[in-house]
Amino acid sequence: MTAGKAARRPRSAPAAGPDVAGDTGIGDTGRGETRRGAGLVLAHIGADGGVALDRVAERLGLSKAQLAEMMGVRPETVYRGDRARARKTQARATELLEIVGRIADWAGGERQALAWYRAEPIAAFGGRTAEALVKDGRAGAVRDYLDHVATGGFA
Repeated sequence: MTAGKAARRPRSAPAAGPDVAGDTGIGDTGRGETRRGAGLVLAHIGADGGVALDRVAERLGLSKAQLAEMMGVRPETVYRGDRARARKTQARATELLEIVGRIADWAGGERQALAWYRAEPIAAFGGRTAEALVKDGRAGAVRDYLDHVATGGFA
């Protein structure tokens, strides 16, 4: 960077700040810290203690088939109770909600955050989207990236 020129924040990066995702302070990571975006997850916990996929789809304005596609699972997975409660399905739903919840404030709302999640290429990951990374089991890398940018790091 040359003198007098300010660094530009890439489109895929959230604005820096301590409260990028409206951290509710809820959601234990098991390491004595809280997960940002956990409030959105907790808002969708059903009576059985798992993420209620029908409520997630409704809140995000998606059909269950669209939600399944975003999570990288077959559509019948979200319709069948036993499959909807499976560990992989619940993990993918939780990861999606955590990431969308983290970025909802800087994106302008949950629907805008969902659009970012699905379509915005992240340069730090070779132009892959958050959705593609979560489908490949790399949600932790997306969360780390968002934490890095939130604390003032470059995207």
